Amino acid sequence: QVQLVESGGGLVKPGGSLKLSCLASGNIFSIYSMGWYRQAPGKQREFVAHMTTGGSKTYADSVKGRFTISRDNANNTVFLQMNSLKPEDTAVYYCKYVQRSGTYWGQGTQVTVSS
Repeated sequence: QVQLVESGGGLVKPGGSLKLSCLASGNIFSIYSMGWYRQAPGKQREFVAHMTTGGSKTYADSVKGRFTISRDNANNTVFLQMNSLKPEDTAVYYCKYVQRSGTYWGQGTQVTVSS
């Protein structure tokens, strides 16, 4: 089993920045990819950013140029740096790990962008 714990969410004004963290623990091995997804009220969960262990990164069109995914392998942590935040970025953000043993999700962290 793998446990994922997100942190770093909060309330921020439009144009502001936040950095989310996802700490992984447990039986972490043979990781294929790590990613971030989000779910706004009344909407389906959607893809935000994705990173393979080889370092290849993919972003949703809506966040390209504003969000950056990165990782700290030594500390089993994945980050999402979010800049130039917009009200439409308001959502619960979830971390996702895909490894040989399966797919794992965190419990989510709330991000609210409002003036």
